Amino acid sequence: MSARPAILVARAVFPEVIDKLRLHFEVETTPDGVAWSPAELRERLQGKVGVLTTGSERIDGALLAACPQLKVVANLAVGHNNFDLEAMTSAGVLGTNAPDVLTETTADFGFALLMATARRVTESEHYLRAGRWKQWSLDLFAGAEVHGSTLGILGMGRIGQAIARRGALGFGMPVIYHNRSPLSPEQEARVGARYVDRDTLFAQADHLVLVLPYTPAAHHTVGAAELARMKPTATLINIARGGIVDEDALVAALREQRLAAAGLDVFEGEPAVNPALLTVPNVVLTPHIASATRPTRLAMATLAADNLIAYLTEGRALTPLNPQVIGRH
Repeated sequence: MSARPAILVARAVFPEVIDKLRLHFEVETTPDGVAWSPAELRERLQGKVGVLTTGSERIDGALLAACPQLKVVANLAVGHNNFDLEAMTSAGVLGTNAPDVLTETTADFGFALLMATARRVTESEHYLRAGRWKQWSLDLFAGAEVHGSTLGILGMGRIGQAIARRGALGFGMPVIYHNRSPLSPEQEARVGARYVDRDTLFAQADHLVLVLPYTPAAHHTVGAAELARMKPTATLINIARGGIVDEDALVAALREQRLAAAGLDVFEGEPAVNPALLTVPNVVLTPHIASATRPTRLAMATLAADNLIAYLTEGRALTPLNPQVIGRH
């Protein structure tokens, strides 16, 4: 038996990342990229001290109890709502994520989704592909203005600030935001944003982008009451996490034209999509691809690998989520 520690890579990643890990560990991979069930994940984790996860693999108390040798779980996403951090900390298992490396790419996509939603790109393409375009008309798929309109941001971390910069500097948009705590005056000046309370954010935004982290407290934080505060001409963009938006309430608002349009890259039951969302034309739907450029996805996977290597070979981590467990092993 090899003396090198054994780790698991729970989903298919780039070959160069696997090669890097194999310099240090015995690596079990999943070449077909199919997500494992919780039972399959527990079975694969037997004898493993580390695992690279993608955000789909749930790490909770039941799994940790069945895998007492596990020391570190490295998410290649910045979000980590698949981690029960309290249970991981109690078990002495380090969790890490991948912040920073996806900020600008995700902000690019958030703005692309905003523009596609405001300008009715998906609706108009379906119309054209169906052979329904017979002549030009003045009001054909007339959408909402982007430049000069009010950009609202709920959640003002790295990605929120990057979106604010794009709106303020690139499109001359007044930017308002709400966050658990305001930015410093210097930060606000740098990104061209102004702090407002939640009610004001929903009421005044022409385009509202959600970039807040998912927590149980944030579940359906955008529901019927919040949607009712929005302008009927407004759009809602979610590049944060599914579950933040009450999708049934959103469908009702879109269908009844109490909201102009929505753009969603994340879904509560993904990869399953609420069937009702597929029945309304004024929504742009994408399959969780906000960070999907090859350089960014490679950087995410590399940072996760570097966290595994650093912790299991040197007892340190680059981006720890619960650093209080470092030193227990």
